[in-house]
Amino acid sequence: MSIWAIVPVKPLKRAKSRLASVLSVEEREAFSRAMLTHTLDVVAQVSDIEKILVVSRDTTVLRIAREHDARTVTESGAPELNAALTRAANLATSFGAESVLVVSTDLPLMASSDLEAMIASANSKHNSIVIAPDHHNASTNAIFMRPPRVVPFVFGPDSFAHYTLLAKDRGIDSHVHRAHGLMLDVDTPEDLTLYHDLLKDSEGVTR
Repeated sequence: MSIWAIVPVKPLKRAKSRLASVLSVEEREAFSRAMLTHTLDVVAQVSDIEKILVVSRDTTVLRIAREHDARTVTESGAPELNAALTRAANLATSFGAESVLVVSTDLPLMASSDLEAMIASANSKHNSIVIAPDHHNASTNAIFMRPPRVVPFVFGPDSFAHYTLLAKDRGIDSHVHRAHGLMLDVDTPEDLTLYHDLLKDSEGVTR
């Protein structure tokens, strides 16, 4: 089974705007770049993933992606995440992808084992999706689809509920995968504080 990972990435200079009250423009850009590199490194460790496809309009992002042996798609037109993901999924399908795994780049605790377990939880005999929600059970931090576009992409507010309802309405097998490393997405100052607190706790345990 051919699985492609799709990684959508906002322009680094405009990313993490909700952290503006606690991080400077330069700090937000550096944080976003570090998260991109972390995501590509983690995804590359998942043996079931055949190719990584990065979607962005930022030439720096696309260069970093190619340095990590990922394929790239240049996002064009008005910024619209779901349209960009649809285009990427269509491209992956044209190259033989039988499944896609869409992964956010703001998951600093994500490990390859989280993604491996997510893929393993999918129903291998039927059309299926696996949804990894955030810690608020509101947004979607990763989603596995077999086949690609078995449901339309509906990232945005309350996407977790939307994906769950879409699968139910279409009679598609669905599974919710709650993994520690996939639940904390750093978007707000509160998320950043929680991330730092978790790092301190883990350092205390290992000492």
